[in-house]
Amino acid sequence: MSAAEDPGEILVREPVADAPETLGEQATRRVTSRAWLLLLAGILVVMIAGALGLRSDAQMAVLILVVIVSLVFDYTNGFHDAANAIATAVSTRALTPRVALGMAAAMNMIGALLGVGVAKTISEVITPPGGLHGLTVVAAGVLGAITWNLITWYFGLPSSSSHALIGGVVGAGLASASAVNWHSVVDKVAIPMVVSPVVGFCLAYLVMVAILWIFRRSNPSRVGRRFRIAQTMSAASLALGHGLQDAQKTMGIIVLALVTTGHSDGSTVPWWVIIICAGALSAGTYAGGWRIMRTLGRKVIEVDPPKGFAAEATASIVLYATAFIWHAPISTTHTITSAIMGSGATKRLSAVRWGVAGNILVAWVLTMPAAAAVAALVYYLVHFFGA
Repeated sequence: MSAAEDPGEILVREPVADAPETLGEQATRRVTSRAWLLLLAGILVVMIAGALGLRSDAQMAVLILVVIVSLVFDYTNGFHDAANAIATAVSTRALTPRVALGMAAAMNMIGALLGVGVAKTISEVITPPGGLHGLTVVAAGVLGAITWNLITWYFGLPSSSSHALIGGVVGAGLASASAVNWHSVVDKVAIPMVVSPVVGFCLAYLVMVAILWIFRRSNPSRVGRRFRIAQTMSAASLALGHGLQDAQKTMGIIVLALVTTGHSDGSTVPWWVIIICAGALSAGTYAGGWRIMRTLGRKVIEVDPPKGFAAEATASIVLYATAFIWHAPISTTHTITSAIMGSGATKRLSAVRWGVAGNILVAWVLTMPAAAAVAALVYYLVHFFGA
């Protein structure tokens, strides 16, 4: 069957295998056992500092420590989720890796300055006790999220930083017998966690079907070149949505710490919190996430420019709607991954590598309970040695 007779095959281009494999090899070489030693050392330092702060009643010192730990999470969120916005654009050669990372970092910074609705939702997930005890709860929650982020990053699994953070905070809250706002967790986290990937998959599928129909008689190579240009805009749009969503989550944690110590009433987000969270996320994004980029860009489907554009455009719409309308902290990872699978399914269902997708799904399911368990363990250790 000719290309003209099979519109589902018209826009499919086999990408060059060398460059993505080289990126993966570079990532493998760069990550050694030192990464795990540094992670362990960092967690131990924070735990010891927290315990000493509790013993010495140094509330301000512990508050500063919590802010620093939150910014570290924001940074890991950036390099963990950098692939979300640019994996397809890099895979299709629409952008070079460094140009794509620079663009994503800049758009993350801008997006972080556009709203605080998601931050307020995060700050209301739990009601920790006041003073040092409450700071311990918040710090434990963030440490649980950081640990799970680094584990999934190491194995190249695009899990959700958002759900890791919420799982960590809820886990630390339960361990400390703090009040958990289950209504907010269910309405703003659990339901969007299920709905957003489904919407992303379906919308991307429909958009890709429309593209195939509109360009069914066009020259495939010419269409591919045009969509590479369009991908520059769609990738930038997705990076803006990533900044809009993910920077606000760290803002919410810092606001929660400020409320715990009486430095804020929680009704607004201080300007300095917005600036430092935007900067940390942007810096982390520029640091890159080659491992996860390889998974999203090549292992789920063979991405061509039209599929990349369809996935990025639909994922952006979902991110904007949930941030501005519902103030729901959804996962950019979930949304773009499901959108990539939706656009790939238009070729044929077997075009999606469901085995890799299944591994990603397992990481999604494990994220919240795993981060919660780590956060609870950290809370018990810090509280035991510091109380």
